[in-house]
Amino acid sequence: MPIQNPMPMHWTRSVPGAPNHHKRMSGRFMADNTEPIAVLLIGARINKWWAVHHWFPVFRAMPRMLKELSADPDSALLGYRILWGPWPGQVTVVQYWRRAGDIRAFSHDENRTHRPAQDRFTERITGSNGAVGIWHEMLSVRAGSYQCLYGDMPPTGIGAFRGLDEVMARPDGFGYEKVGEAQLA
Repeated sequence: MPIQNPMPMHWTRSVPGAPNHHKRMSGRFMADNTEPIAVLLIGARINKWWAVHHWFPVFRAMPRMLKELSADPDSALLGYRILWGPWPGQVTVVQYWRRAGDIRAFSHDENRTHRPAQDRFTERITGSNGAVGIWHEMLSVRAGSYQCLYGDMPPTGIGAFRGLDEVMARPDGFGYEKVGEAQLA
């Protein structure tokens, strides 16, 4: 049986002309904030390691959903990052979406992977006696009401799919202003 590629720890919808996601950009940069955005935080925690049959299906479901969304050029998922920890058995997935309504539409669509996985989880969790804990937080943010500042980093988070503008500190010391096109280090 061939070995499958592991789930990437991060993915970002490609932006034409975007800088390389692994190469550090020297200087200070800000991402465009002229569009609304939704941030979805999803986490899971293994509470009973010996109850593998309860928590393993939960940990397997998310990669399938992320692969489905990443492969669909029309999906509203803009990017994600998987974060492990701070303790063994804990994972958080940070997802960036165009709008909160897109998250709701995906989660309720019977023909996508989320709804059936959620239904199976709900059935399974009632008998698990707390073997696995899950949580999610959805933040819907209006255009212009968020700031994304990066210093000496590769394109990350919102800046990776919205694009970056080089900035410098304003003379009055309150914030930053655009100075030119991004240059790779």
